[in-house]
Amino acid sequence: MDDQSCPRCKTTKYRNPSLKLMVNVCGHTLCENCVDLLFVRGSGNCPDCNTPLRKNNFRVQLFEDPTVDKEVEIRKKVLKMYNKREEDFTSLVEYNDYLEEVEEIVYNLTYNVDLESTKRKMEQYQKDNKDVIQKNKVKLTREQADLEEALEEERLENEQRRLLILREEKMHQLAKKRNKQALLDDLETSHQPAYQLLALHKDRAVQLETKLEMPKLIKPSTFSTGIKMGQQISLQPAAKIEEALYDYCPLQINIYGPPVPAIRTLGRLGYLNHVRAASPQDLAGGYTSSLACHRALQDAFSGLFWKTS
Repeated sequence: MDDQSCPRCKTTKYRNPSLKLMVNVCGHTLCENCVDLLFVRGSGNCPDCNTPLRKNNFRVQLFEDPTVDKEVEIRKKVLKMYNKREEDFTSLVEYNDYLEEVEEIVYNLTYNVDLESTKRKMEQYQKDNKDVIQKNKVKLTREQADLEEALEEERLENEQRRLLILREEKMHQLAKKRNKQALLDDLETSHQPAYQLLALHKDRAVQLETKLEMPKLIKPSTFSTGIKMGQQISLQPAAKIEEALYDYCPLQINIYGPPVPAIRTLGRLGYLNHVRAASPQDLAGGYTSSLACHRALQDAFSGLFWKTS
């Protein structure tokens, strides 16, 4: 933003650090001084595009590209009219088409694409959906009011909590002073040894410090999720569902060949005589000679009895 300047007076941020660039609905920028000079009567035309503008509609430019400020302002105005929600549509496809239509309108108004047709389309939409627009406005206003009320209640609770903490801290500070003064008085008037008095008052000081570190706070009335505290929740265990246990059945696969001997019988039948014995490292990794031989036999016997029709 430092290298930006007012297009009319050519003043830059470098020459005037306090320069404020203003933008209106047309998307063209002017500095604050030029706005005051050109719009003395409250209204006038944009020096760049000759669009009729009002002075009270100028706002400080927030983004480096003034087009972004223009789009933000246009989007706010469009969404006040196109305020339907997903529950207003019968299907998700219709809702997505509606969102695409809104984005197309915002784009056309931002970049001056087919303005007349877009404005007529918006006017027709407003006439056809007048009741829905008003209903959603009322609903949005009610939701905003509920949110503001919740925020205000939270602010009041925090303020009460802060005041209570301050009051307790003052009470503890006063108790410390009284304990200190009581120690001095006891040392002057008591006949007990000084070390006993010091130990007694030290215990009292420790108790006061403990209370100061753990102040009693006002408990909030609701959790962060909105659930009210003190709400009765059933602690009964969930009902146990009786179901039949799973009965495992070995998978039967037709390999279209002679039956493969069981793994435990491979050694007795002589199949392992010419198979490499597994080393301790192989056994640690899960390899066994019987398993490898059994898989080799499955591959060898598979499809030996296959017949084509």
